[in-house]
Amino acid sequence: MPFIPHTEEEVAQMLAAIGVDDIEALFDEIPADIRCQSLDDIPPAATEMEVTREVQQMAERDAGALNFIGAGAYEHHIPAAVWQLTTRGEFYTAYTPYQAEASQGTLQLIYEYQTMMAGLTGMDVSNASLYDGASALGEAILMAVRVHRKSKSKKVLMPTSVHPAYRATAKTVVKHQGIELVDLPIDADSGRVDPAALAAFSGEDITALVIPQPNFYGVLEQADELTAWAEGNGTLVIGLVNPFTLAILKPPGEWGANGADIVCGDGQPLGAPLSSGGPYYGILCCKQQHVRQMPGRLVGRAIDADGKQGFVLTLQAREQHIRRSRATSNICTNQGLVVTASTIHMALLGPVGLRNAAAASLANTHRLVEKAAALGITPRFSGDHFHEVALKLDQPAAPVLEKMATAGVLGGYDLGRDDAELADAILVCVTETKTDADIDRYIDALKAAQEPSAPSR
Repeated sequence: MPFIPHTEEEVAQMLAAIGVDDIEALFDEIPADIRCQSLDDIPPAATEMEVTREVQQMAERDAGALNFIGAGAYEHHIPAAVWQLTTRGEFYTAYTPYQAEASQGTLQLIYEYQTMMAGLTGMDVSNASLYDGASALGEAILMAVRVHRKSKSKKVLMPTSVHPAYRATAKTVVKHQGIELVDLPIDADSGRVDPAALAAFSGEDITALVIPQPNFYGVLEQADELTAWAEGNGTLVIGLVNPFTLAILKPPGEWGANGADIVCGDGQPLGAPLSSGGPYYGILCCKQQHVRQMPGRLVGRAIDADGKQGFVLTLQAREQHIRRSRATSNICTNQGLVVTASTIHMALLGPVGLRNAAAASLANTHRLVEKAAALGITPRFSGDHFHEVALKLDQPAAPVLEKMATAGVLGGYDLGRDDAELADAILVCVTETKTDADIDRYIDALKAAQEPSAPSR
């Protein structure tokens, strides 16, 4: 039953005040044939104790396994201080800073986040976050169409090396906007977009090109060459990045001669635990000249009449703040708590700490690849990779991963789930959290899982 805090007498008084006989009359505009008559599929109510036990049992299924799955959500070390500070009451219970004068702490933190993210990506401006990386890509595409007014085609080149979930989400976001997402195939050998493949689109009106770096397969795209083509073709560049990798990779603001126009991605690798899938938050950065088409809000630093420093909302293009028809987005939000964690995480690690963590992840991945080679298992793609790599087996990947899981090792992501031609490939992620012993255990589990099962008696 729903919880209604009003007494029957109070309900009667309110109904009398508006001239209605009963609560049901408030819904008389809803046709009877579309009303829910019963809730037969809803199970009987459970007690708090029963629900607690069931949730604990569900949580225990995720516990105790050695994890080598990435594919968009990554297991990184998060210093204990990050969430100890993030969950303090002044952060944990704070909401959107509509009243800037009463939200100086929150605004300062968002300002620091924007500064750090702009520095990490090499871009001029960062907003204060979106829902997640996938919806951020959709927003980046919408933004590119608004920015590139000379382009009338509304065509966006989307490499098939973009995360399948991101591609699906972007399609959902833009499909009713008259925007066409054109698949850009990857080279079957290298696993990345061949810049030569863009020749077919040269001279054509293309609004934007999406460049994932690294791409879904962990392969590094030739970002400079792809950006150079876009610049020569009058096409905007949308960089889709993992911010963790930017500690050692060239930032998108430096791609090609003039850098990317818009940058998006997921902030999860910076201080957000896996948490069975969220909450995370989306990154969105851009060049200064595009800032008025950026969704969300921007926090700036100002000096008041007394010469004191203060933080203010300098740009608010959300539908909560301006007319809905003029808003750049009506779905964006500030995932403030996770952004708080990311800001503290980046501040604690600093540039050197982030660089060391990224370098350790890269080294660990190469170490696993070298040891897998002794089993006759090699990378599926020849392109350079970062902390993820697709390994090619001599048999379907799904059963191998199931056997590894029974041994307590989550062996990776089955690429056959999204592409039947890659049914024999596993996407493996090795972050800085993995030790030599962890990698040895992975190799042992992989070897055992590939051996033929003993015949049943």
